[in-house]
Amino acid sequence: MQYKADSPEDYISQIPEDRKEPLQKLRQQILDNLPKDVEEAMSYGMIGYVIPHSKYPDGYHCTPELPLPFMNLASQKNFIAVYSMVLYAKKDLMEWFITEYAKRCKYKLDMGKSCVRFKRMNDIPFDLIGELTAKVSADEWIQLYEDLYKSKKK
Repeated sequence: MQYKADSPEDYISQIPEDRKEPLQKLRQQILDNLPKDVEEAMSYGMIGYVIPHSKYPDGYHCTPELPLPFMNLASQKNFIAVYSMVLYAKKDLMEWFITEYAKRCKYKLDMGKSCVRFKRMNDIPFDLIGELTAKVSADEWIQLYEDLYKSKKK
C-alpha cells in the first residue's frame, strides 16, 4: 500500500495502529545502525534510506533524478516489508541473513524478489535488521552497485 506522506513521521501516523510500534522499532534499528552518508527520506512512497546525490551524483540508473536506494521500510496490505538492495546484491550477505534469521525467529523466512516480509508482528528480529543495516558502508554499496549495474549494461 502506498501512503501520501511527506515525512517518515507522517507515514507512520497513517499506517494501521497494530503496525505503528513494530515499524517504529524497525525504523529506530535502521537509524541507529545507518552507515555514514546514507540518509533517511521518503522514497517510492515508503520510508527510504538512500545515498544522496551529494555523495553519488549519478543517482539511481532507472531514474537518475532519484538518489541511489539503500534500504526501504513499508507497511503493506498484509505485512511490514524491509527492502534491502544490498542483501540481494551480495550473496554472502544473503547467506548470513538467512542463517541468522533462522536462529532468531520461530517462523519461516518470507522473502520476495526484493523484500523481507514480516506478517507476524511478534516475530520480527529487530536487532537482525539493525545488524544488516550496518553490514555495508555507503562506499561499498556504491562500488557494488556500479560493478553490478555496469556488468549488466555490457
